[in-house]
Amino acid sequence: MKKGIHPELHDCTVTCACGNSFVTKSTKPSLRIDICNECHPFFTGSERMVDTAGRIDKFKKRYNIQD
Repeated sequence: MKKGIHPELHDCTVTCACGNSFVTKSTKPSLRIDICNECHPFFTGSERMVDTAGRIDKFKKRYNIQD
């Protein structure tokens, strides 16, 4: 690798809007994010399927899937 052309990595504190924070490496000293793995619906289990125009019911009916 050539010397002098790569940015320096620092310990970076990432702070989420929910209050969670963790340390990682970045070229910036700190980052503020809106959503993280502690508050994202996919990771918390509060994810909901939005049924637009009955598409989920239509899919279940077509493939005979019971709840």
